[in-house]
Amino acid sequence: MAQTNTSNNGKMSVMEAIQSRRTIFKFKPDPVPKTVLEDILYAGIWAPNHHLTEPWRFTVIGEEAKLKLAERYGEIQVEKVTSNPEAAKAATEETLAEIRERGFQKFMSKPTIVAVSCIKEGSEQRQLEDYASVCCSMLNIQLAGWEQGIGMQWSTGGITLEQGTYDLFGINSEAEYIIGFYYMGYPDEIPTPKRKPLHDVLRWVD
Repeated sequence: MAQTNTSNNGKMSVMEAIQSRRTIFKFKPDPVPKTVLEDILYAGIWAPNHHLTEPWRFTVIGEEAKLKLAERYGEIQVEKVTSNPEAAKAATEETLAEIRERGFQKFMSKPTIVAVSCIKEGSEQRQLEDYASVCCSMLNIQLAGWEQGIGMQWSTGGITLEQGTYDLFGINSEAEYIIGFYYMGYPDEIPTPKRKPLHDVLRWVD
C-alpha cells in the first residue's frame, strides 16, 4: 500500500492529500479568505473534460443570500416533521420553532459556501460526460483546499434542488443545474478514516 509523504519543499504531496482528506462537518467560524478561495477554485478548472467543454460554474454565496438560504433551510427541517402525520400531531409550536432555529443555525455555521453547477448542453451522453467532469473538478477543489488547511462538505440536500435557490443565484435552471453546495472552512473536527481494503474492491481480469 502506498505511503503518504511530504515533498522536500514542505508542501503536501498529491498522495498525502488524497489519503488524508476528510469530509468536514464542523468548522471554525473564520470564512475562507477571498484569495485562498480563488486559488482553490482555480484548481477546479484544470479537471479533465471531454472536448474541452469546461462545463463547471461556481457561485460564491454572500451573507445576504446565505441568510435567505438559512431561513429556508430551517423551514425545510420543519417541513420534514410536519409532512409525517404522526410526528406532526406530536409536535408543538415551540418544538417546531426550535427545529427551525436549529436548522437556521446549522446552515449559518458554514463559514463559506460555494454552489457548484454544470452547464446543461448537448446530447444525453455529452451531459453525462460533463457531469463527470464537474465531479472531477470538485475533487480538484477539495484536494487543493486540503493542502491549504481548508476542509469541505459536499452537500446535495433539498435546498440545492429548489427553484427558489436558482432564482436567488440568478441561474437559469433550463440551461444549468446545481450539483451541490460546497461548505468550506477551517476544520474544527476531522473524522477518522473509513475505507475498505483495496483488495475488497479490486479485480484482475486475464
